Amino acid sequence: MSVQFRNNVHCHGDGPATIMFVHGYGCDQQMWRFIYPSFLGRYRVVLMDLTGSGGSDLGAYDREKYSTLHGHAEDVLDVIGLYAKAPVVFVGHSVAAMIGMLASIMAPEKFVAQIMVGPSPSFINDGDYVGGFNAEDIDGLLQMMEIDYDSWIKRMAPVIMGAPRQPVLQQELLTRFQKNDPEISRHFARVTFTADHRADVEKSTVPALILQCSDDMIAPREVGDWLHQHLPHSELAVITNIGHCPHLSSPSASSDIINDYLLQIQA
Repeated sequence: MSVQFRNNVHCHGDGPATIMFVHGYGCDQQMWRFIYPSFLGRYRVVLMDLTGSGGSDLGAYDREKYSTLHGHAEDVLDVIGLYAKAPVVFVGHSVAAMIGMLASIMAPEKFVAQIMVGPSPSFINDGDYVGGFNAEDIDGLLQMMEIDYDSWIKRMAPVIMGAPRQPVLQQELLTRFQKNDPEISRHFARVTFTADHRADVEKSTVPALILQCSDDMIAPREVGDWLHQHLPHSELAVITNIGHCPHLSSPSASSDIINDYLLQIQA
């Protein structure tokens, strides 16, 4: 099986360095359509779908391999090995930010920077750590997903997208969720929402930009602050945006922040 087919890899542009965009839970590479064109002049742009999502090979979804985010991190390194020029700038949304961080720990020489859009090392509150959800909240969401997947996605899509003045984006996210394989989505949801990678954060030495939204029910501001305090060589930028998907609901501001950071670190 080819890596290209497994992860539905698409490349654009022919810049001297590579920037790679990876989507969050339940989404696909089309979520970056407002962002990546502005980087074509400077970079080779690599887009991929996580295995089990979007246009990837659903038959390649191995529940054992993808029982942790490390399986997806291995896939990212496969794609980099075949399609990247020089160390890459990795842009990951939500769970993909953690996948990219894990990949950077496995092979730091392959990364020049990581851009984390709405990242969360753990969604579950724990003592002084604010992840956004109590353990029983996550259990309830996952149980609802098992019982009534359709109701779950109809409830969660507007929460994840936010963007109350852009209902078309809420509908787009719902439509993408509806296209996913329910069994894979349930499995990936459990892996995503119960993962705890706080202990891994300090192992990542690749420079990082944490792009946090001002009003995000999925990854609240406290998560960005915690990451900034514990992630070496990190910077925190807060964008005025309601929701968890600023690359869709506030793409110009997101692009500007990312571009300014890359110019600053000369990546």
